[in-house]
Amino acid sequence: MTFITKRHLSRRTFLQGAGVTIALPFLESMVPAATPLQKTAAASGARTRFGAIYYPHGATMDKWTPKGDGSNFEFSEILEPFKPYRDTINIISDLSHPQAYGGGSATSNHTRSAAAYLSGANAKSGTSAYLGVTMDQLAAQKIGQDNAMPSLELGIEDPSLSCGDGLSCAYRDTISWQGPTSPLPMQNNPQVVFERLFGDGSTDALRRARREQSLSLLDSVMGEVNSLNKKLPASDKSRVDQYLNDVREIERRIEKAGQQLSGDLKVPPAPTAIPKDFEEHIKLMFDLWVLAWQADITRITTLLMAKELSNAVYAKSGIRDAFHILSHHSNLRENMDKFAVLNRYHSTIFVYLLEKLKNTPDGDGSLLDHSMVLWGSAMSDANQHNHAPLPIVLAGAASGKLKGGRHIRNPKDTTMSNLLLAMLDKLNVRVDHFGDSTAMMEI
Repeated sequence: MTFITKRHLSRRTFLQGAGVTIALPFLESMVPAATPLQKTAAASGARTRFGAIYYPHGATMDKWTPKGDGSNFEFSEILEPFKPYRDTINIISDLSHPQAYGGGSATSNHTRSAAAYLSGANAKSGTSAYLGVTMDQLAAQKIGQDNAMPSLELGIEDPSLSCGDGLSCAYRDTISWQGPTSPLPMQNNPQVVFERLFGDGSTDALRRARREQSLSLLDSVMGEVNSLNKKLPASDKSRVDQYLNDVREIERRIEKAGQQLSGDLKVPPAPTAIPKDFEEHIKLMFDLWVLAWQADITRITTLLMAKELSNAVYAKSGIRDAFHILSHHSNLRENMDKFAVLNRYHSTIFVYLLEKLKNTPDGDGSLLDHSMVLWGSAMSDANQHNHAPLPIVLAGAASGKLKGGRHIRNPKDTTMSNLLLAMLDKLNVRVDHFGDSTAMMEI
């Protein structure tokens, strides 16, 4: 396919407003005249995005693991929500994270799990955190430096107040490390994330003024939007309109969350617009994630769905038990089955992101076509506090480099670092070794 356009826009075209800069998604008008789309950055492996989501406490593994191997597998009870995305889903079994062990109490075992997930490294004891670079940050060093944000770190829960057992709370509060002593905070306030992506929001007074006056970031750039639309073909106008509608919808939801605050509440220095409902919160974070990728603001995103030892209650799952407490099922079938219902509910949450990525155009395909997203845990059975076999899903086509529709089995206790090494390779980040890897897994 070849696009012929009268005007060529730079991939770095921005809309400028009062204190805000809004990047645009990839448009046909950004393709030089007579340039085959396959030869543009839109189809280049360099534009492949990477995302990773961590959830704690493992799963009811006998209701997680599919029946059958390779392409001839049946989705399990927990993974059944992924059926519509079978062609872009790989379930990877028999992995282990040996570096998540380390002695000490059950609490320290949980804490080391999140730390090992993307690092394949052991969390060192002591009040000063020491781990190692995580694979998302290694990728950000190689493929994220041309973006406005090399990486974006998201979370849902507040940071820990106390972690005990001589381990830094950083091991539990983030899954992204730039270096052995450089944990990156996971931002759980969608308003802060939104303003990082689209506006400065440099003071609390400015942020409150925006909420109180209903000042939309988009309102300040509409003059440029109207001018730009006069130069665009119909297909690009439609794509820009949909993109800006998504931005405005997120603004509306953030403003609504801010309106839920008590009028008597003293507003802290950091903005406060965190939805009280878990689903509303995480879906808003997913929407921000997709916008950041669509506008090519960043290509690397991580999200901590919940922290280890979280006792969040997910009422919409139909289960009223607290997350961590239920994971200690005492090997009672009734409790294990209830935990599986909660695991399945979390799968539906991930499916929301997959649907957004699949329905967002990007170059010659969708964002799901041009991404690779990891979903999993570094704990297997929380009742036993073990780290094998891990529940791991890998989604996306990685710009044609990753085949889907498979249940990939491995030799027992294969270190997950072998998978991390293979994922780096799919991102064109070439290293011989990562974490405690022993070989590159074939995926």
